[in-house]
Amino acid sequence: MHAHIAEAVKKPDLISLEPGLACLRFETMKIYSALGAVRHLLDTGAVRPGDTLIDSSSGIYAQALALACHRYGMKCHIVGSTTVDRSTRVQLDILGATLEQVAPSTDLRLDQEARVRRIAEILAANPSYHWMRQYHDAIHYHGYREVAESICREIPTGPLALVGGVGSGASTGGIVSYLRESGRDVTLVGVQPFGSVTFGSEHVADPDMIIAGIGSAIAFENVRHKLYDRVHWVNFDCAVSGAVALLRTSGIFAGLSAGAAYLGALWERRRDDSRTYVFIAADTGHRYVDSAYARHEQVPDIDTLKPHEITSLDELRLPWSTADWPTAAP
Repeated sequence: MHAHIAEAVKKPDLISLEPGLACLRFETMKIYSALGAVRHLLDTGAVRPGDTLIDSSSGIYAQALALACHRYGMKCHIVGSTTVDRSTRVQLDILGATLEQVAPSTDLRLDQEARVRRIAEILAANPSYHWMRQYHDAIHYHGYREVAESICREIPTGPLALVGGVGSGASTGGIVSYLRESGRDVTLVGVQPFGSVTFGSEHVADPDMIIAGIGSAIAFENVRHKLYDRVHWVNFDCAVSGAVALLRTSGIFAGLSAGAAYLGALWERRRDDSRTYVFIAADTGHRYVDSAYARHEQVPDIDTLKPHEITSLDELRLPWSTADWPTAAP
């Protein structure tokens, strides 16, 4: 029996789609990150029960941190973007977390920088608050050891490839680090939207880039670039095609980062079928019903999609590009 709902919700399901291809499906993946980080802070004495934890979020981490604070008797304050939806806002309120949203901005970089500035102001007025720094503090890696252990139990032998969207970097980086630490042969494939600085695509704009949780307009210290072997840059339309195909073929209703990761995993397996490919579905598809899934009859069939193989970031182009990261890295 679980001691708290967060312990139950965090657990992923590893679903075999076909030989050599599996989906690591979460209801909301960042609960692992938040629970592991808060537990580490309490264990090391960095914070105490009743303290206030603060961070910036576009929505997914906000809910995860609120649940972790509820689990461990902490207070939670979120400086959120305007993309925090009504469902999340209501849950945060009931859970006792406080949320303030920055002024709307059409520029992701300005939005992220505004949130960071507001956190600095709050910390100056409340020095006892602890800033979680989900994008920069390596404590967010800790929670993913358990995920790596579960993958090893369910896929005990053979080389692996982990494919997942890269936001803060903690999930893909954490899981692959612990898998490699255990001695597994694992390649890591990161998935990015265009327009993100994380893997150098900021010069290629995607006007419909609303794939929540991946990419960034500012540099994140938790992204350890040397961990990645391959990178896929996927635009909004291709991600929608992947998500629709995933639901149609497997019944898995997941977010757009999962659709992009599914595309990447299928392509990588065509290149090398000697590994078992595990792609991450970090959350459900509910936030994308209107913006993506409702268009399912208009999206291209994934069998008609093919990435541009590139060797330099100068060659990046829509709608889908891919490269060996050590080769393409600047």
